[in-house]
Amino acid sequence: MPQRIIPKNHMDIPWHDYVTPDSDLPITQADLTAKASVIGRIGLILLSCGTGAWRVRSSMNTLSENLGITCSADIGLMSIEYTCFDGERCFSQSLCLTNTGVNTSKLNRLEQFINEFPTKNKYLSGEQLHRHLDEIERIHGLYSPIALGFAAALACSAFTFLLGGGPLEMLFAFCGAGIGNFVRCKLTKHHFTLFLGIVASVTSACLIYTIFLRIAEMIFGISLQHESGYVCSMLFIIPGFPFITSGIDLAKLDMRSGLERLTYAIIIIVVATMTAWIMALVLHLAPVDFPPLALPLPLQFIFRLLASFCGVFGFSIMFNSPKRLAATAAMIGAIANTFRLELVDLTAFPPAAAAFLGALVAGLLASLIKNQAGYPRISLTVPSIVIMVPGLYLYRAIYNLGIMSLTTSASWFASAFLIIIALPFGLIFARILTDRTFRYCT
Repeated sequence: MPQRIIPKNHMDIPWHDYVTPDSDLPITQADLTAKASVIGRIGLILLSCGTGAWRVRSSMNTLSENLGITCSADIGLMSIEYTCFDGERCFSQSLCLTNTGVNTSKLNRLEQFINEFPTKNKYLSGEQLHRHLDEIERIHGLYSPIALGFAAALACSAFTFLLGGGPLEMLFAFCGAGIGNFVRCKLTKHHFTLFLGIVASVTSACLIYTIFLRIAEMIFGISLQHESGYVCSMLFIIPGFPFITSGIDLAKLDMRSGLERLTYAIIIIVVATMTAWIMALVLHLAPVDFPPLALPLPLQFIFRLLASFCGVFGFSIMFNSPKRLAATAAMIGAIANTFRLELVDLTAFPPAAAAFLGALVAGLLASLIKNQAGYPRISLTVPSIVIMVPGLYLYRAIYNLGIMSLTTSASWFASAFLIIIALPFGLIFARILTDRTFRYCT
C-alpha cells in the first residue's frame, strides 16, 4: 500500500521566479521586485536561525542601502511583512517560516554574506544571488542526532554538578538527557509538531533517569535521595535563545517580536515542566535537595570552571555551532558563570543581581573577542548564559503548584522570574556599553 503524502501547510516560495534567469546584469541594476526578493529572502533565513528582530532588520537595511532602495519591515518570531520603495514604485510581501529554531552555523555564514555584499555580492546577478542563498539554506545541522544527544548529555551532567548534584546524579542525568535529546532531534528531523517533541523527549529523559536509578538502588543499595537529579536530565529543553532574544527585542521596542519570542519560550517551559511533573507523579519522584558534596573551596572553584565550560560547550553544539565557536562561547561561559556562582556563595549576593553581573561579564567578553574570533556576537553571548537560566526553579515552581503548595510555588516562581529578567538586562547593558549603534533608537 503506497504511503500517504501529507500536504505541506506552508507553500514553498519560488524565489527564482522573481529574477530573470538569463540576465547577467548585477542586482544593483535589476528591477525593484528582484531586489526586494533578495532582501526578503535573506531576512527570512536570518529569522529562521533564531536571531532577533533588531539583527534581521539591520541586515535588511544594509542590503537595501547597497541596492539604492528603502525598506520598512515588521518582524515577528515566524513571519516578516516588509515593503521596499525605489522612489517610483513599492513592493510589499508577507513571508512566513514553517518552524523556528537555532542554527548559529547558518547565522555565521549569512553574516559573512552580508558583510561581503558591498564589496562583492552586489555585483552578482539576481539569479546568482539566489543560487548562493540556496546553498546557505541547505546548511542544516552540522551534527547527527546521536552527536546532539551526547552534547545534551554533557551539558545536563555539567548542569547537574553546578546545581549541587554529585557523580551519581551526573551519570544518570547524562544518560537521561542524551536519550531525551536524541528522541527530540529525531522527531524534529521528521517535522513532528513542537508539543510532541517536548513531551516525548522529557518523558524519555525522566524514564531513563528513573530506570538507571532503580537499577543502582537494587544492585548497589544507593539512597533514593539521588532521585532529585531527574530534573537535570530534562534541562536540555530550556529555550535559552528565545528567552534572551525576547528581552533584547523588547529593549529595542520591537514589541511584536519580543512578545512572540517570550510566548514561544513560555509555551516550551510550561509543556516541559507539566510533562515532568506528571512523570514525577507516575514514577514517584520528588525534587528533593541534593546530598551535600562538601568540596574544598579551591577544588569547587576548579570544578565549577570545568563544569561551566562543558555545559556551555554542550549547549553551543546543540545550537549547531562549529566546534571552534562552541569552545569560544564555552570559555566565556566558564568565566561568567563561575563568577556568578562565586558571587552568590562568597559574598551572599542575591541570585538575580549575580545573574545580571554574570550576563554583563559574558556580554563584555564577547564584545572584546568577537572581531578576533570572527563570529556574530549573539552566537557567543546567548550560549554562554543559557546555563544561567533557572530551569530547576521553574520546574519546582510548577511541581509545587501541582501539589497545591502555593506559597512554595510562588517563591520559586519569583526567584526564577527575577533571574530570567536579569539575564537579558546584563547582555543589553553590555551591548549598550560596547556597541554605539545599539545605544540609539532611530
